[in-house]
Amino acid sequence: MKKFNKVIGAVVAAAMVASAVAVPAAAEEGTFKIGGIGPVTGAAAAYGSAVMNGAQIAVDEINEAGGVNGAQLEFNPQDDEHDAEKSVNAYNTLKDWGMQMLLGSVTSAPCIAVEAEAVNDNMFLLTPSGTAVECISGDNAFRVCFSDPAQGTESAKFIGENGLATKVAVIYDSSDVYSSGIYDAFQTEAANQPFEIVASESFTADSKTDFSVQLQKAKDSGAELVYLPFYYNEAALVFQQAADMDFAPLWFGVDGMDGILSVEGFDTSLAEGVMLLTPFSASAEDEKTQSFVTKYQDLYGEVPNQFAADAYDGIYILKAALEQAGATTDMDASAICDALKAAMQEITYDGITGTQITWGADGEPIKAPIAVKIVNGAYEFM
Repeated sequence: MKKFNKVIGAVVAAAMVASAVAVPAAAEEGTFKIGGIGPVTGAAAAYGSAVMNGAQIAVDEINEAGGVNGAQLEFNPQDDEHDAEKSVNAYNTLKDWGMQMLLGSVTSAPCIAVEAEAVNDNMFLLTPSGTAVECISGDNAFRVCFSDPAQGTESAKFIGENGLATKVAVIYDSSDVYSSGIYDAFQTEAANQPFEIVASESFTADSKTDFSVQLQKAKDSGAELVYLPFYYNEAALVFQQAADMDFAPLWFGVDGMDGILSVEGFDTSLAEGVMLLTPFSASAEDEKTQSFVTKYQDLYGEVPNQFAADAYDGIYILKAALEQAGATTDMDASAICDALKAAMQEITYDGITGTQITWGADGEPIKAPIAVKIVNGAYEFM
């Protein structure tokens, strides 16, 4: 993980330097400028680093194949450290650079803040992984991933329809819009499913290191499965603390748990059997996935996660929409945004995170949810 962060850190640093100097003439004459915003340092770095890496692979592939409508792509990644104010600062830096469209932000709270700026500017925004409903509140914004309510609803359906448990406990972060949004939808759909929520325990950003109370209540309730709609760092602590108290239920998570296998110092055997909703598995055998995984491992020394895959598809989705719209590099950001709004509702995309994906005017992707299970330290489709 240290090597991984050093690589992406160097890439971002170089991009930041480049944004402060004159853009090469060739870029001015025929280049679509795509900004990227996400956490490449800090606690959520596994998400942002993966997004920037996955996006860059797609950009390089497209450029090598002749570009988009005869033009090249230029990708400028900016670090927001999973902080809303810093994300807006990064957005303004990219505007000064001449950004024509944005891939980002990566995490929900920063994305909500940036979307408020982008809708005012009529800047096209495609978030690979911002799951909160408000991330795409404007008609300028679309997403690659499922929304929080969709994740919560589909998780409850999967657990119920597959008979995974009759007694379910939930532990969630009540201070986080991502976690609480998923929980709310999960709780609503659970009423329609053949299982009972026997314990519902929350924590906050100020108390996310000790989960002993929540785990004990889940254990005492007789829960056969515990649903964890939050991020991988906290999940690693939950698994360790549950093992210390001999509590071994089934575990079911969401896309924010993707990254659990790369947590430094974490015993990955504790995640064996964990299930989660994610549209991507690096062990899938189709040609597109294996080509991407091989390139990613060669470049970054890591197995790509869902966030890398979402970003990789995100760049190709932008390509498809730009081509559908007949966009040219001399169009300003607002004109490109208007063109892409219509084009996104006309394209159908087949990628590594889903096939036959379409979008409506609300910016939400229409695609089938997929569940995976961690087996022998790798994701397997269920």
